[in-house]
Amino acid sequence: MKFKSSFDAIIVGAGHNGLIAGAYLARAGMEVLILEKNDWVGGAAVSRSLYKGWTYSNCSYVCSLLRREIVRDLELPKHGLQVIPYEGGASFTQNGNYFAYYSEHYALRREISRFSARDADAYQRYANTIMRQCRFIRPFLLRNTPDPTSLRPRDLSEMAFLIKRAYDLGKKELQETMRFWTMSIGDFLDEYFENDLLKAHLAGSGIIGTGLGVYSPGTAYVLLHHYMGDIDGGIGAWGFARGGMGAISNAIAASFQEYGGHVHKGSSIEEILIKNGRVKGVALENGYEFYAPIVVSNMDIKRTFLNHVSAKDLPENFIKAVQRFKIRGSSAKLNISLSGFPEFPSAPNSSSFLRGDLHCTENLLELEKAYDQWKTGSWSDQPYIDMLIPTQIDPTMAPIGDHMMTVFVQYAPYDLKVGDTRSVSNWTCESRKELSESVLNQISIACPNIRSHIKHMEIRSPLEIEQEVGLTEGNIFQGELTFDQLFFNRPIPGYSDYRSPIKGLYMCGSSTHPGGGVMGAPGANAARTILQTFSKDMHMQGYAA
Repeated sequence: MKFKSSFDAIIVGAGHNGLIAGAYLARAGMEVLILEKNDWVGGAAVSRSLYKGWTYSNCSYVCSLLRREIVRDLELPKHGLQVIPYEGGASFTQNGNYFAYYSEHYALRREISRFSARDADAYQRYANTIMRQCRFIRPFLLRNTPDPTSLRPRDLSEMAFLIKRAYDLGKKELQETMRFWTMSIGDFLDEYFENDLLKAHLAGSGIIGTGLGVYSPGTAYVLLHHYMGDIDGGIGAWGFARGGMGAISNAIAASFQEYGGHVHKGSSIEEILIKNGRVKGVALENGYEFYAPIVVSNMDIKRTFLNHVSAKDLPENFIKAVQRFKIRGSSAKLNISLSGFPEFPSAPNSSSFLRGDLHCTENLLELEKAYDQWKTGSWSDQPYIDMLIPTQIDPTMAPIGDHMMTVFVQYAPYDLKVGDTRSVSNWTCESRKELSESVLNQISIACPNIRSHIKHMEIRSPLEIEQEVGLTEGNIFQGELTFDQLFFNRPIPGYSDYRSPIKGLYMCGSSTHPGGGVMGAPGANAARTILQTFSKDMHMQGYAA
């Protein structure tokens, strides 16, 4: 692009929410610049070929939460996006047994009955409860949350919508909803099921990416958060983006650029420029400055306001609230290239469930113990792993005949304890290798000869995720999804509408409502807020260089 320094809006960070916010603003006729510190776009939703012939979904690895309204609005299939549903999953045990989770209803019922006839009946009641909660919350995902202390017409209107939705539930269902949102996933599953392996398989969605254990209050909602999405109309279904998760970001970026948007890559932000309480633009580390009356941060709230905005420009109580916002690193990621397809001796040949997410945890107590170790500053000896081999469905990600395995690991602390010292600097090459051995030992429960298939392997601790993607402590949700950090409390009370104390400075990242995952709702909602506030023809004088 021809160098230009003045725009209608600047987006800081080319993660998927930043790209979506930029695409909606550009579609409305604004001249938009997206700034990205890396040499590629996508943030955590990125595909990279670090070895010839291999494509890794470096961080995020499966798709479900991306809102279909956004896919339609931005015409993402036209730009190459294709999501392929996967076909179930499984949890393996030390004694060679397994529980298979099938996408087909009757096959799943037969499988649950193999362990417990009572649980086969209970599963339908469990699924109905989850779907009722999904139906209640999904209409709020692409709406701004109301400020219950405000008398502004918009807030009163949104509050009335919320009350109407709650009233429609009825007294009993509303009571159950409030109870569900505040209870633990362990307690919730204990109310429905008796089989330990089934509960362990389902519980993973309640702790992924979260610094909480299966018996921590609020983790039932985390499970719900993972069930909100859909693939081809299948509620709660998950799938692979063909070409890896970067295919999502690349499609959004292509849509953004088709609407005339600009992307500047390869330089980190130094400071968000503010003058007289109003945003002026952005200064980069390389010395460039870009100017606009609107700046939208796709970074998390702590990185935005504690690292890149001068404290003198912010109210003291706002700074304290940002400091209190919980963003705790608890996850690691392994990407493994495999020579051929590894053996799963417990599973029948060509089992469809091997094309889904695979786990090696047998009961909830194992998961709670893993959480206890994380609290002391250690990674888990028996970590919860969510592993997939996407090349079974998308063979373009590896050389012919070979495969790629992606492994999400819970729990791994950001500030690792070594001896008497607990510090992020304790994450060294040696400590990452030791972490990987714990993970490989767990994988070996399902796949005993996994080590003989490994050609190369990437190991990302929370520190590496933070450094590469810019997620504080490597937290994939840009903040815990606990009840005190949801809806009008996200990110902090009084600022749930994507605005900030600085005029013209907005937020669009996963720190904002409705939270994390490759959903896109924060970016779309932030763009709508901006467009409702400023006309597309607005050109502020005096903001050019």
